[in-house]
Amino acid sequence: MVDPIAVRNLFGIQGLNIAWYGIIIATGIVLGVWVAVTEARRRGYSSELLFDFLIFALPLAIVCARIYYVATYFDVDPATGEKIFTYWNYLKAGNFYEVIAIWKGGIAIYGAVIGGVVAALIIGKWRKFPVLRLLDICAPGLMLGQAIGRWGNFMNQEAFGNLINNPNLQFWPYGVYIQRLGEWHQATYFYESMWNFGVFIWLLVYARKAKYDGNVIAMYFIAYGIGRFFIEGLRTDSLWIGPFRISQLLSVFFIAAGLIYILVRRRIKKSDPVYEGRYLRSELKESEG
Repeated sequence: MVDPIAVRNLFGIQGLNIAWYGIIIATGIVLGVWVAVTEARRRGYSSELLFDFLIFALPLAIVCARIYYVATYFDVDPATGEKIFTYWNYLKAGNFYEVIAIWKGGIAIYGAVIGGVVAALIIGKWRKFPVLRLLDICAPGLMLGQAIGRWGNFMNQEAFGNLINNPNLQFWPYGVYIQRLGEWHQATYFYESMWNFGVFIWLLVYARKAKYDGNVIAMYFIAYGIGRFFIEGLRTDSLWIGPFRISQLLSVFFIAAGLIYILVRRRIKKSDPVYEGRYLRSELKESEG
């Protein structure tokens, strides 16, 4: 098993550790931002657009991702098999430190996506930039970040799938050996990572063909939602509402929202808004002037 801590006691400070999960997530963010900046410049906008967006998006995404995780995370009582909502118990006991201790691990991507959408709405209102266009610019980079980030689950040995009893199927990448359980489980983190990489490539291609603002982010919702729906069905750590998994319900919502938007947009052939504000690249402003 790979040690989930990359660096222990940084600068000789006891307990100041750097986890592989954090390194992988940070790598995904950096590469995702680079892709978004490249996409913005391809469309004729300066990188300032993305940096202004990130001022709001990063904190909101982290906070929302943590809230979603805290609200849905549970442990299983080994004696009774009942779900124990760990963080709700912390809240009841007044232990707010554990609730906010994100450095110990625990974020959820759907929460981060919600935070990112809120940030786009803020920038759109503040800078008068078309919100759907901004989301389109960010969608491929977000997908790449998710594809990379899933490998953090491998380092933490989490987000795995069903138990594999057949010895002939106990191999990576179909399965992953979970050290603390002494069992082989389906490597759902790997399935989703590969799906996300495929969606990332597709979004890069589709972004050059999309006719209207919002089409790329709609396709992101559809493609990611489809993959997440089926992969979530294999996981063993899902939170349920009655007979339904919460993440699958969200996936269905995102798929439906994306499909409805694309179909409606095809019928309403209204031109996208023209933007002539501060984020236009300077060389384009000069040529237009």
